[in-house]
Amino acid sequence: MTKNSIEIKQALYNQCEILVSKRLDVVKQQIAQIQESLTSETKSTAGDKHETGRAMLQLEREKAGQQLAEINKIKQVLSKIDIKASATKVSLGSVVFTSQANYFIAVSLGELKVDEDVFYAISPSTPIGQLLLGKAVHDDINFRGNGFTILNIL
Repeated sequence: MTKNSIEIKQALYNQCEILVSKRLDVVKQQIAQIQESLTSETKSTAGDKHETGRAMLQLEREKAGQQLAEINKIKQVLSKIDIKASATKVSLGSVVFTSQANYFIAVSLGELKVDEDVFYAISPSTPIGQLLLGKAVHDDINFRGNGFTILNIL
């Protein structure tokens, strides 16, 4: 590991922000396309086919709206993370090195890489996140029959 703890946290945090921004852009684009389709549906054919098409578009718009709300929640969680903070126990914003895998306790975004190290961005509310919260270096964790030890917390 060539980077110091703040550089690692900053790199992971930045990757999370980029992924969330990309998701936000995709959902905003979907909403714009649905809105455009709704507008053109209004101008086109009448009758049952028209009503079915509008209903489907309304459902899609509702689904996209829910995705937008979810992304905004993720952004709120990210904004609460202080990358300069260090803790002796696992908490929101912690980078946790274990004998099995490395975790960034933030939001669920999957696999991230810093240099050659792989980290898993997980939410504190996930099963593994809940097990890790409040734990300290050298604590043993048993998750789904697999035992591992916390080696370091940034």
